Amino acid sequence: MRPGPPWRGRGGGPWRPAGVPTRARAVEDVAAAAVHRVAAGGPRPVALLLPGQGSQHPGMAVGLYRGEPVFRAAVEEVLGRWGAEGAAIRADWLATATAAGTGTGTGVPIDDQRRAQPLLFAVDYALGRLLLSWGITPAEALGHSAGEVAAATLAGVFTVAEAAALVRGRVRAAAIASVPPGGMLAVFASADELGPYLSGQVAVAAVNAARRTMLAGPSAQLAAVAGRLTRAGVRLRPVAATTPFHSPAMAPAVAAAEPAFAATPRPARFPVRSGYTGQLLTARQAGSARFWARQLADTVHFGPALTALLDGGDRLLVECGPGRVLSHLAQRQHAVRAGRSTVVSLLPGGRCDRRAVLDVAAALWCEGHDVLPGAGSAAGEHARR
Repeated sequence: MRPGPPWRGRGGGPWRPAGVPTRARAVEDVAAAAVHRVAAGGPRPVALLLPGQGSQHPGMAVGLYRGEPVFRAAVEEVLGRWGAEGAAIRADWLATATAAGTGTGTGVPIDDQRRAQPLLFAVDYALGRLLLSWGITPAEALGHSAGEVAAATLAGVFTVAEAAALVRGRVRAAAIASVPPGGMLAVFASADELGPYLSGQVAVAAVNAARRTMLAGPSAQLAAVAGRLTRAGVRLRPVAATTPFHSPAMAPAVAAAEPAFAATPRPARFPVRSGYTGQLLTARQAGSARFWARQLADTVHFGPALTALLDGGDRLLVECGPGRVLSHLAQRQHAVRAGRSTVVSLLPGGRCDRRAVLDVAAALWCEGHDVLPGAGSAAGEHARR
């Protein structure tokens, strides 16, 4: 993190020590700190991956909200744009950190898009803001589905107010339009293999990696397709969603969301790659109400978009969201399997939020990036000590 100047190794880049001490074993942990060589060509550029619906879970990132001022301020900035509704979302989120189950105090489950979408945007954005506060400037950002809005906001294309209005407009459009109850499935097969099994409004929702495809559609139709796939021996699992995103069933929501777009996009501070087109987001797309509304029904091409990103050079990928959904997908990329690129997760789950964030800060430092956390960052203060 920055304990002193880098140590120079023989015939290569500098060496950097890194350790993440715990309070109980601080001396032992520092003594056992690993020493890493920085590549002679310099650190790999950082690229952000921002997940969408399906990554949410009860209590996600609550540890950071309670102990990390930079993260908490960013969450408050987002939820404050929802007014009383944002206060209810915050209360539900904090309550589920200690309560069992996935329900909320107001009767809206966390997997319902009315809760999942605004909360995921807040968490993705706040994690990105935390990383930026360390002095890291991403070379690129790629969002999955709703994560694309967070990516554009971090890059300065939208203000937080504009992005919150965009998310809120899409959420309300899906709620008031004649969209049938539905869901999504993760299927271990290619999109071409799944074609013969599809019927009704069930469609390929996302192409995430080789033989990693998502389907979406109305509940009864999706259940019928799932039954046919199961009988055929195709592996699948449900995705945490109660809305048939990225299927033709979302057409009424697209029509309702388009008139609600009212943003004035700005030039991006760093490139944003669209998970829908696989190309860098253009100024024309950023200002198109149709482009953002269509995302409710369009297929996500995250796998091809990530391949295009990695074709541009070796990268240190940082997943800015709860869980490791995008990290697992990235690990299926040839560039990552070959070791030219790598991926780390800010909130992988299964351990203390702050410890996980410090591990990523250490990985960035060892890569050769100067990690300079701001004074408001509790993790940064801990890192400097």
